[in-house]
Amino acid sequence: QYQTAKQRETIFELEKKSLEQNLAIARETKRRNTLFFVVGGMLLIIIASLSRLNYVRNSKRIVEKEKKRSDELLLNILPAEVAEELKNTGKAEAKHFENVTVLFSDFKDFTSLSEHFNATELVEEINFYFVGFDNIISKYGVEKIKTIGDSYMAASGVPNANPDSAKTMVLVAIEMMALTMERNIYNQKAGKPRLDMRIGLHTGPVVAGIVGVKKFQFDIWGDTVNIASRMESACETNRINISA
Repeated sequence: QYQTAKQRETIFELEKKSLEQNLAIARETKRRNTLFFVVGGMLLIIIASLSRLNYVRNSKRIVEKEKKRSDELLLNILPAEVAEELKNTGKAEAKHFENVTVLFSDFKDFTSLSEHFNATELVEEINFYFVGFDNIISKYGVEKIKTIGDSYMAASGVPNANPDSAKTMVLVAIEMMALTMERNIYNQKAGKPRLDMRIGLHTGPVVAGIVGVKKFQFDIWGDTVNIASRMESACETNRINISA
């Protein structure tokens, strides 16, 4: 009540400036908060987009990896041409091949000899031969058809024509027999029983195609297959029996 007019004016000016400063600070704080939320929102969008992109890339890699794996598995049981036809059309038509050489191999008295091996040894022994046979036919471009017990079946000239199918398969048979003879020498030194093998060959026409719906199997049919099987069963041990 004792303040002069000049003092009151000064106090008013100071309060006014203080209020203006507070308003300016409030506006700046609001601007910064708004900027923070905008930038934060943009960062969240960018992070979410990058995460999504990374997820899509990872998913794509997984899909491609699984596709490659399924293709490799398919090629393990089917010829490449047949597998490609099956993927593109969902089916593979049976085809006739005129000049195919079929090979059958079999171990003599395998059932009785298997009694001298335990389960693990038996599987390892037969796997040694079949892996070796697989490597040999891959070397000559021959198609493995199937194995039944200790019997191994392969064909040259299917699904790709080979005018020298007979010569090719004879070379395959010779290498298969050599592998068996070398293994017998090793087994004898190790005190294990020997496995004597017979091989039969025949050349002629066959029909080839896929059988089954759950577990696809590429197979061949015809008298050529039957005669090749008879050539093997009528063969002497450690010999290759070739039809006329």
